[in-house]
Amino acid sequence: MNEAIGNTPLVRLDVPASEGTRVYAKLELSNAFGMKDRVARNIVAEARRLGVLRPGAPIVESSSGTMALGVALVGRSLGHPVHIVTDPRTDPTTLAKLRALGCEVHVVPAMTDGGWQGARLARLAELMSELPGSFWPQQYSNPDNPGAYRVLAAELLHDLGPVDTLVGAVGSGGSLCGTGRALRRTLPDLRVVGVDSVGSTLFDQPDRPGRLQSGLGNSLHPNNLDRTVIDEIHWLNDREAFTATRELAREQQVFAGNTSGSVYHVLRHLARTAAPGSRIVGIFPDRGDRYTETVYSDDHWAAHRLDELPSSDAPTRVDYGTTVASWSVAALGERPARRRHLLFVEANTSGTGVQALRTAAALGLTAVLLTSAPERYTGAADTGCEVVVCDTNDVPALRQTIQERFRREDIAGITTTSDFYVPTVAGLADWLGLPGNDEDAANRCRNKASLRHALAAAGVPQPRFAVVKDAARTEEAVASVGLPCVVKPADDSGSNDVLLCTTVAEATAHAARVLAVETNVRGLPTARTVLIEEYLDAPEYSVEMFSDGDEHTCVGVTAKHLTGTPYFVETRHVFPAPLPDADRAALTDAVTRALKATGMRFGPTHTEVKLTEHGPALIEINPRLAGGMIPELIRLATGSDLLEQQIRAAAGLPVDLAATRTGHAGIQFLLAARPGTLASVDGTDAVLAADGIERVTVTATAGQAVRPPRNAYDRLGHVIARGDDAAHVVTALDTALRGITVQLRTDTSAK
Repeated sequence: MNEAIGNTPLVRLDVPASEGTRVYAKLELSNAFGMKDRVARNIVAEARRLGVLRPGAPIVESSSGTMALGVALVGRSLGHPVHIVTDPRTDPTTLAKLRALGCEVHVVPAMTDGGWQGARLARLAELMSELPGSFWPQQYSNPDNPGAYRVLAAELLHDLGPVDTLVGAVGSGGSLCGTGRALRRTLPDLRVVGVDSVGSTLFDQPDRPGRLQSGLGNSLHPNNLDRTVIDEIHWLNDREAFTATRELAREQQVFAGNTSGSVYHVLRHLARTAAPGSRIVGIFPDRGDRYTETVYSDDHWAAHRLDELPSSDAPTRVDYGTTVASWSVAALGERPARRRHLLFVEANTSGTGVQALRTAAALGLTAVLLTSAPERYTGAADTGCEVVVCDTNDVPALRQTIQERFRREDIAGITTTSDFYVPTVAGLADWLGLPGNDEDAANRCRNKASLRHALAAAGVPQPRFAVVKDAARTEEAVASVGLPCVVKPADDSGSNDVLLCTTVAEATAHAARVLAVETNVRGLPTARTVLIEEYLDAPEYSVEMFSDGDEHTCVGVTAKHLTGTPYFVETRHVFPAPLPDADRAALTDAVTRALKATGMRFGPTHTEVKLTEHGPALIEINPRLAGGMIPELIRLATGSDLLEQQIRAAAGLPVDLAATRTGHAGIQFLLAARPGTLASVDGTDAVLAADGIERVTVTATAGQAVRPPRNAYDRLGHVIARGDDAAHVVTALDTALRGITVQLRTDTSAK
């Protein structure tokens, strides 16, 4: 039965319309029990994938309608006991279906201070404690609810093509927001129209608990409701909604519930007033069998005196916030703007991490740092950001934190400046329907072994390579690559454990050391994979790109200088690299091909390339903004702030990569020449006053054990210079390097 969910009929409605306008209904009521079958399937599938719901564990849900039936369908078909908590208002037909499906139905006997909803939630909490390992779908706050409707959006595009207007009822916030958000990825000008009931608080109307419509409206604000997706909202009272539902059956032969009837009412109005040639589609969620004793009952109408309610032939346009009693419409652009949050999952510690928090605040966003170790980020508290302490290495825990703390409409985006959390952010962005890269593409770049295979399949030039997961296979791998060879972990950062090996024995020993590392510096599990690759003795460059879909823009090329072998720590960067135009074009073309091969389509990337006598050879793609203060060099040289552009892209704001000036900038890292204990770094004041020097920063502290660099974490600080040309910058850095002395106390324990 799970496989039967979705692919519902799309029918053209016979309604009066402007010339050439066509109106369609997506008959979600044709699912086994209704539209919420999609939601239940997606939520349960994701919970099982993440291990939140174990095989055979109970599912507990509070619902009086189609969500209960959807959970029953999906849960029971997958072998889960299903407990539904409901109240006496649930119609007999639904109760009969639930029991027939094998659910345990718990009907609360009386309201609490929180009404029927409060009573149901209290009983649900009791069941969760009584049933170990039980899972609660939480349809009102779980982003897997709106996420379920990406498939519906895909079906609409497949069956109908471009759409001008989408119409849907609003209850949990899932269907209309999820479908609208997904469609706008392809149709950015889509108009999204919501339908609510008079007396619902969803769009800032006063609550009227006695309203009779079900399936739409609410007395609470669900976290999944994202009013930024919706352009305008229509309110209907009970009489108008019920009348339209009966008319839907009579005029279109669709026997539906009042949610579908309300959408039909608005569809007819939009059809008459649409620009000629428009395509309008409405979502019809539910069938009418649950409403035979209410919507379709004359006795019910008489008992509730529905004919005495006002009824309008056309909507009254009102200012947002005006209390309404009958059919009315308001533009959501008139809603008071709320400050939105940009979520950061950890950050880097080299300076741009904390600066990113400041930049978000300068753009009017509330920066939120999700971190397991706030003490890692010196200066973060001074940025005014919110700090949320949680386990960032546990994706289900991260999801739960975000789900509980934030309304979806208050989240502008999610990002990171830490290499290690790029795939996590990609997955979370997809979960929330936010701008971001595909998670598989991010993982493909983070794991250099996977990257090598993707580039090979696309014919992108790169070093010869072999992948080793067992140190005993190292000799075979070295034989295929040749000596000397570079041996490195597939998924680390900062040149950590990257070593040039000249013998098989050396390569085997280093591979064994890398394979023995189970967690990285952030406590995340390593891939336990070694990459053995050809050593290319050629100049190295990094190509800084910014992607938007299929468009990949080269911001510039950086010249990189490294320590002498056997280690590969970056000691100096100069931007832009002094290169002939032909070489710069070749580097850009190679990286563009590589990005397409990996599926990277969003935001900044930092790709390292060797420029050999045969042309560019790809070393690695970092699926994030460059580190090593390269973004600051770009800002000084061109005026373009890539860190700001990354934040803009993540928050869905316009991006501007245009340079406002022409210049050059460079950075020289401060290093220890021998092992020891740092006593001091002298001469910084004099160097800072020198011509062309912008900044001198010492990151190491006196008393710290230091050594000649084996990875980026061994650097002691840096000097940044700016000039009109590369030669001026290089001269300034050379002079600064001669003017700064790293004083050490001999310490034989330093390694």
